[in-house]
Amino acid sequence: MSNDIVWAPLPREEVVKAVERRNPVRPPLVMAKWWGEGLGEQYGERLRYFDRYPDDVAMFMISPLDAGNMNLSWQIEGGKAHDSKVVINDWAQLDEFIEKIPDPRNDPALVDIVQRAERARAEDRYVLFGWWGLFFERPWGLRGMENLMVDYYTAPDMVHRLHEALTQHYLGYIRHAADVIQPDGFWTSDDLGHQTSSMMRPSTFDELHKPYYTRIGSELHERGIHFWLHSCGNNTPLMPALIDAGVDIFHPVQKHTMDERSIADEFGGRISFLAGIDVQHTLQEMDSEGVRAEVRFLIDTFDRPDGGMAIAAGNGIVNGTPFENIDAFLDEALRYGTEHRQRFQ
Repeated sequence: MSNDIVWAPLPREEVVKAVERRNPVRPPLVMAKWWGEGLGEQYGERLRYFDRYPDDVAMFMISPLDAGNMNLSWQIEGGKAHDSKVVINDWAQLDEFIEKIPDPRNDPALVDIVQRAERARAEDRYVLFGWWGLFFERPWGLRGMENLMVDYYTAPDMVHRLHEALTQHYLGYIRHAADVIQPDGFWTSDDLGHQTSSMMRPSTFDELHKPYYTRIGSELHERGIHFWLHSCGNNTPLMPALIDAGVDIFHPVQKHTMDERSIADEFGGRISFLAGIDVQHTLQEMDSEGVRAEVRFLIDTFDRPDGGMAIAAGNGIVNGTPFENIDAFLDEALRYGTEHRQRFQ
């Protein structure tokens, strides 16, 4: 195990420097202590040991557009469709669905976030606000995966209508959050890749997704807010479009689906990376020295002379992950990350 050093969180400006590639003192830890399925049950209070490692951003998440609470006139099973359940079973239901999308300003979840964000800003923390699911995951959760993939070819006009309604809803949240939360960054997700390529052709993304991504990116940048995107799988074919749309920092560059070195070489001057350590094999199967070597590889690959890197878990760290491997990951990220940055000071 590592020694008893307790690391302080980075000041807000140092996280900004990392995202904007302006020579930070070390890569920030963001979503690095992402405790996934079963880990809490496995280790319980022992996970408090990792309190010695910082969360370099203060992260505040909401759950917009809960279809189960929209008082729709038809039956909804479970509120979303990531398995076999469907919220919008027929496009004829779209008008009512759009009509009943709630006003973001009335979301009670924002009240508590406002107070906590104020405390975080008073402590000079970088404030990250957002939600899971944008223009792929959320429609997938409304239409079901099979329906949605067919919709791209048989009902693109309806997809555009849904995306337009979602865009207006999201922009309402962003504008309201900019006023009352004053976030430095916006976090969202769309798992746009599978193990070998993107979930859709780049031309399909350009037609049906990129215009709406671009409007989100433009709104964020007009308000001085960074655009953070989580997307699992192989996103390589879509990286140019995501960069053009305004994504500032991309997570996780999933190992065994994307080639880290080629991604860093091709895109590192145009986008920053929240590089996620592999939770499926590296943290599960290697010894602690192997984990440390992987952390050094990620830092050597993504941390450019001007910065442009933060460090995360690739996804939730799950049950069965050796405790000492989690410790090695966090400890090496801070120690080697600081040492690596000193070379460029």
